[in-house]
Amino acid sequence: MQEYTRRFDIIDKHEDMRQILKSVYDSLEVKGYDPISQIVGYIISEDPTYITNYNNARSLICRLDRDELLQELVTYYLAVDRKPTEE
Repeated sequence: MQEYTRRFDIIDKHEDMRQILKSVYDSLEVKGYDPISQIVGYIISEDPTYITNYNNARSLICRLDRDELLQELVTYYLAVDRKPTEE
């Protein structure tokens, strides 16, 4: 058996979430939807049909864990300093 070293890229989860939400927001806006209402509807219901398929937006938002997303949004909104959690 051959052994080799695996390389894993460290991904900034916060920035990844931000980029996904921005991309989904932009896609919804282009298609003429109210992006905030659609994203809130998705978060509350977990129904992916709130999000358009345009630019793969539905697939992108489904990558995010809704609980983590809500935690990030509340933390950001309240500007609460949190210690990073160990995973």
